[in-house]
Amino acid sequence: MRGLALLLLSAFATVAAAQSASPDLPDIGNPANAMLTPSEEYRIGAMIVRQLRDQNQIIEDPEVEEYIQDVGSRIAAQAQDGQARFHFFVVKDSGLNAFALPGGFIGVNHGLILQTNNESQLASVIAHEVAHVTQRHIARAINAQSKQSLTSAAAILAAILIGAVSGSGDAIQGGIAAAQGAAAQQQINFTRSNENEADRVGIGFLAGAGFDPREMPNFFEIMGRRYVLERTRLPEFLQSHPITSNRIAESRARAAQFDHPKRHDDSVGYQLIRERLRVIAAPKEADLRPYYAQRINGANPRLADLYGNALANMARNESRKAVSILGPLGDEHEGAILIQVALGQAQTDADMTNDALGTFAHAMQLFPRNVPLTVRYAEALMKAEKPKQAHELLLDLFNNVPPTPAQIRLTALAASAAGDMGDAYFYMSEYHISSGELPLASQQLELALASPNLTPVQKERFQARLDEIREFLAEDRRAARARQTSDEGGSFR
Repeated sequence: MRGLALLLLSAFATVAAAQSASPDLPDIGNPANAMLTPSEEYRIGAMIVRQLRDQNQIIEDPEVEEYIQDVGSRIAAQAQDGQARFHFFVVKDSGLNAFALPGGFIGVNHGLILQTNNESQLASVIAHEVAHVTQRHIARAINAQSKQSLTSAAAILAAILIGAVSGSGDAIQGGIAAAQGAAAQQQINFTRSNENEADRVGIGFLAGAGFDPREMPNFFEIMGRRYVLERTRLPEFLQSHPITSNRIAESRARAAQFDHPKRHDDSVGYQLIRERLRVIAAPKEADLRPYYAQRINGANPRLADLYGNALANMARNESRKAVSILGPLGDEHEGAILIQVALGQAQTDADMTNDALGTFAHAMQLFPRNVPLTVRYAEALMKAEKPKQAHELLLDLFNNVPPTPAQIRLTALAASAAGDMGDAYFYMSEYHISSGELPLASQQLELALASPNLTPVQKERFQARLDEIREFLAEDRRAARARQTSDEGGSFR
């Protein structure tokens, strides 16, 4: 993670020297623009997420992505500012941490999810980070120092990048303050001010979304107690979210002002996703089957533990054993989509092709256009040598739901296997765009336009996208030439 932070710092220093070489980054050379626009915040956040994905720091699992986005969107819907766009993701890190990036990108470590005791506690952390975004704490911090030099501004934004990778949104705030040479006490006050505001606003989001607001102070208190004897080894979350008795008391007082459910049961999705993360985030050499054998050794084992046991068997190539576990669960819990999807996957891995396709087809009737289900069904169809059906299935989904980079790539592979080379090249171009590789995207679109048997709709679509990329690249080249001839001395050295 430290290497990625240095990479981001170096990359942003280069951008700062060029005074925003790309339209994807803000012009920080003019003090009048010190306040980042929402569009500029989004571009910075997207760049950081792209780097995290390139470094394999994001868990790209359709089931996990769907769950965290659902919970996050439920909370974000409470925000009054309809302009904000939110994107939630899970970070491949066992540490206790969560962070908000510029532009509404919110990351949660899988380790934090595993340490929550209930869904409202997880939601409370997400609500706190959503509040950092809606209150625009990063942009406000920069605006507070609107008369800083270009060098200071570049240092601040570099601190944003480093803080995003190595800590929470609040660590970013501390980095900003440090970058401007503020006194230690000023840094603490600055962070506490944002913390209090995020608590106050976030607990309102939490209650409005139907979660138990009392779980925000509960979670902070539990974490504080758990690590009170480990001051030298505090997790990042507690370093950047300092726990004090006053803060807990204030949160409890705020929670008491909201209606709260007499009983708030966790969703089945929360219970199952925690076990899914436990299995997929475990080291490759780890065998979790003994762990689950102990957990299910009783008269009434939990559904989540049985699900985890099945996944643990799949991870050790015991897919038929997983089928024997998931089959009865699928009959008993037909509405639990994660069970149905896992059963189809286990049957696919066990070469029970017809059974797998039947399981997926039935589930699609129950849950049409569900993203994880459709992706797993498409994978099974491709293994069954039915790529055309897989391609059609994915196109129907992603014409209605924005895909992730991994899902774009899967669509390209399905199109290629189905013989639709125009679509194959087009979706590979979209994959390169998501990675910021515009020249490669342009090449793929040229290949797409040269493909035989294109429909008029495909031709128009491919050409429009190619024109858009070419125009962007041309503007970037013009900006580079203008910088070379400029006599202004604002370079970052």
